[in-house]
Amino acid sequence: MTDPNEDEQPRLREPDLPRTAKVRPKALRTGYTTGACSAAAAKAAAELMRTGRLPETVQVLFPDGSRHSFPVDSGSRDPATAVVVKDAGDDPDVTHGARMTATVTGRDDAEVVLHGGEGVGVVTKPGLGLEVGGPAINPVPRKMITESVREVIGDAGADVTISVPGGEKMAYKTTNRRLGIYGGISILGTTGIVRPFSTASWRSSVEQAVSVLAAQGGRTAVLSTGGRTEKAAMRLLPDLPEVAFIEVGDFTGAALRRAVEHGLSDVVFVGMIGKLTKLASGVVMTHYTRSKVDTGILGRITAEFGGTPEQVDEVQRAATARRAYEVWEANGSLRGCGDRLCAMVASVLERFSAECGRRLPARVAMVDFTGEHVVASTEAGWVTCQSR
Repeated sequence: MTDPNEDEQPRLREPDLPRTAKVRPKALRTGYTTGACSAAAAKAAAELMRTGRLPETVQVLFPDGSRHSFPVDSGSRDPATAVVVKDAGDDPDVTHGARMTATVTGRDDAEVVLHGGEGVGVVTKPGLGLEVGGPAINPVPRKMITESVREVIGDAGADVTISVPGGEKMAYKTTNRRLGIYGGISILGTTGIVRPFSTASWRSSVEQAVSVLAAQGGRTAVLSTGGRTEKAAMRLLPDLPEVAFIEVGDFTGAALRRAVEHGLSDVVFVGMIGKLTKLASGVVMTHYTRSKVDTGILGRITAEFGGTPEQVDEVQRAATARRAYEVWEANGSLRGCGDRLCAMVASVLERFSAECGRRLPARVAMVDFTGEHVVASTEAGWVTCQSR
């Protein structure tokens, strides 16, 4: 929904890493992906199968041509099995410390065939680029595992089973079930390296979620920024399938771009005032360290809906968007100001999708800080809580 009253169109921005960054007093430590650790475990198991000895370390070839050494934690014979413990570095990864386990047995043909064991998810829906019914081992890890085993066995054949004890429990902290992956984690990684506090995996999961929605015939993507806003969106649109609801975090732009690519018909965005304010100013990558809330926008909206000069000044000088919400609620203008903000966000989302190739109609809802009530929206019938 475009806003005919909007005089100034904000410049759309989707910043990547800033050109200059603050120098950290201590460098954060990188780690390794589940895919890289699985490849290391598979290579160790292959050596155990071939030589009868478990190596203390193995080297794995990474997609960029570099080689990295991995300590082998443990192993056993009959069948040849090896364990590499995942080290995610300083990244807050749910799979940090996972015991990536590989079992390798010989085959009569010359194929290297990958299987998923305990704790590795099974793909149940199309749209992931993986075989339905097969293990959730992504293409780059598949290649790394296969190449690592080939370095040991040459042209011989092998069955390789990747297992992750406790992986099914870990998966509940991921988006796997929403993507139709059940029974465990996905074996992931495009570079083999986990960057500390990297957002690449989240961006990838967002794009993957949109692809899964499209593959199942979905037409509307419902985007939210977190758990509370996603639950609010589900209550708001109960007739849509679960796969339509996508927790985008800061990657609204990535979700919109993929929605355009897959030919979706429209988008819905549900959020709280902070993220909505960033979006209204044209920032579609809203990580808190890379974008700031433009309280000037909120001040102008406050003035537009009858705020006093003192209230406008207070909102403009506020450190957070929450203060604007409190001012609006106190003076009875929450609905009007919030609706205006939602309309501005819808305009930005539509213009961004148009720049990606096709304009997607957008609807927007703002929820309160409990996530329980819709307090403003582009759609009058969505509001569930009136301001005092």
